[in-house]
This record gives sequence, C-alpha cells and structure tokens, in this order.
Amino acid sequence: MPMIRLTAPAGSLAEEARATVQRDLAAALLRWEGAPDTAFFRAQAWSYLAELPEGAQTTAEDEAPRFLVEVTLPHGALSERRKAGLVEDVTKTVLSAAGLTQDDALRVWVLVHEQPDGTWGAGGSVIRYADLVALAKHGTGQADA
Repeated sequence: MPMIRLTAPAGSLAEEARATVQRDLAAALLRWEGAPDTAFFRAQAWSYLAELPEGAQTTAEDEAPRFLVEVTLPHGALSERRKAGLVEDVTKTVLSAAGLTQDDALRVWVLVHEQPDGTWGAGGSVIRYADLVALAKHGTGQADA
C-alpha cells in the first residue's frame, strides 16, 4: 500500500507529461516494491501531484524549479538496493516530465518514509506488512476467506 507525492512549482512540468507523471511514478514504486501487477495493487498505489503557486519555492541561490518526491510505504518493503533503484527511476521520471536532463538531477529530492508496522490503517483496520506480503504471494490482492 505505497503512496507517492510529487511537489512541483506550477508550470514546471511539460503539459503532456503532467497528464501521465502520477501513474508513471506509482508504476515505478510498485515495480521496485515487487508488488504484483494486478488491478488491486495498482489501485492501492496512491499518487499525488501538489503544485505550488508561483513564488512558493526558491533557494538561497536561484528560483529554478525544484521537485520533492515523498514516498511512504510499510517498513521493510524496500531493501537498500530497491530504494536506490526507486530513487534513480523516480528522479529520471521527474526530470523527463519537467523537460530537464540528468545534469539537473540535484533539483529532484526523493524522501522515503517507512511507516512502522501497525501504524497504517485502511478500510477501518490496521494493515500489517505481513498481510500485504501474503496478498502479493497469493497474487490476486484478495485475502482468503
């Protein structure tokens, strides 16, 4: 049950990419998490785009657009290798969506927030990582009755 949020200055994403960047980011997250490519797991990978108004983002140096990607997922869902792969893919996705090159990679920050087990609730219940792993192994995204 991962969640990904891209915060970007308004107008900084290419118009055609703006329409697809959220799904692209969610797909990258699911890939690196190793979740099955099923409708259930795709529907649980929430993706947000928060656009900042003009002038709401700057640095001490300049006003070139910067991008913040925040990933929230259960603790233990990603190994160090998978985190590194996710950060690389997410950075490339954002750079492409903004029409930037790899030379601008430092303008994309990715923060991975791991939720401790037992602190994530959905559907009125606490969701545990072991339950998600069992659903993924079953492959359907539905618990056994």
